[in-house]
Amino acid sequence: MRILVMNPNTTASMTASIRATATTAAAQGTEIIATEPLWGPESIEGHFEGYLSAAAVLDRLATLDLSFDALVMAGFGEPGREGAQELLDVPVLDITESAAQMAMMLGHAYGIVTTLDRAVPQIRDRLLTAGLLQRCAAVRGTGLGVLELEEDAERTVEVIIETAREVVRDGAEVICLGCGGMAGLQEKVAAALGVPVVDGVAAAVKFAEAVVGLGLTTSTGRSFAPPRPKVIGSWPLSAHLSPGRAQVSPRHTAFSAQTSGI
Repeated sequence: MRILVMNPNTTASMTASIRATATTAAAQGTEIIATEPLWGPESIEGHFEGYLSAAAVLDRLATLDLSFDALVMAGFGEPGREGAQELLDVPVLDITESAAQMAMMLGHAYGIVTTLDRAVPQIRDRLLTAGLLQRCAAVRGTGLGVLELEEDAERTVEVIIETAREVVRDGAEVICLGCGGMAGLQEKVAAALGVPVVDGVAAAVKFAEAVVGLGLTTSTGRSFAPPRPKVIGSWPLSAHLSPGRAQVSPRHTAFSAQTSGI
């Protein structure tokens, strides 16, 4: 089984972290491949960047010359998943719904710790659309930007734990890490809090393995039928880009075999 994990931003170091967490969670025999869009924002902190990222991710998926059995979209609370479900004929899992679904199997109420406070309404909207908000006790931001998560690992964990304690006081019995950039921190946070902590990347990988293992995929009967054939101007943009031209900032490092390489 081969699972493609898509980091929605263009920061390759974050792709590497997400890939490591996905690989650790995967069962023996599951191959994890991780990549990111060839263009788009280096991090996603709001609706504007979220919709840009969604277009970039769909553009990247449309040009990938690669076979895979499932897709994991590693953006928390961000748009684009439904478009990927229309575009692909394999199961598509996103880390927001996967984390919440798994958390609800472990406790009566769950809570989410994310990055900036401005992300909270976006995450709540996503949970509401998915029918998962009713059992969410709280969604709280740490005040850390997405790229700040990688700057000081010790401080990042401390701030996440401090915020998670507030969420537990709000009634959460399980904590979800609300950003793909928090991948791999669940054990440290759980040890400090004494409650289960769910990483969305790991949860989505396990759900993907289960769905593929059961021989299931997205229904195309109505909502997620394939896109109707039509002319789309300048689409796909990624077909005209090379990895070198895609480097739009110092944080967007060169693509490598450890991250994209595809």
